[in-house]
Amino acid sequence: MIWTPHVTVATVVEENGRFLLVEEVVGGRRCFNQPAGHWDPGETLLDAAVRETLEETGYTFQPEYLTGIYHWEFPEKNLTYLRFAFGGCLGPRDMSRALDTGIIGPAWLTPEEVAARQGEMRSVMVQRCVADYQAGKRYPLDLLHVGVD
Repeated sequence: MIWTPHVTVATVVEENGRFLLVEEVVGGRRCFNQPAGHWDPGETLLDAAVRETLEETGYTFQPEYLTGIYHWEFPEKNLTYLRFAFGGCLGPRDMSRALDTGIIGPAWLTPEEVAARQGEMRSVMVQRCVADYQAGKRYPLDLLHVGVD
């Protein structure tokens, strides 16, 4: 068997002291996550972040920087995740847009609310992304190279 980590993207958006999260149902459990999902074939990581944010929240998203790259082992399911988290700005929200299956909708939580609801987060990466954002971690997007000449 070949080991294949799951490459995912997430967006970290803060407005007025609150972070954009997505309330969703996963495996029958209600939880919170950043707008996030798998990187699909044929798209860049940035394209994936824009797509996932739109699909899960209805908001357009413009990536401005990389907040961090995260490695997380999910032992209960024997899965490994490699998450690329991007910060940026939201555009308008299309209220008529249907959200992905399982998504309840966007939620805006303060860092204190995220910490207090730690057991309701989809993974430990949610709180870590918020903490890294608050610590001022911002890496230029040109750190990511698409194709190598």
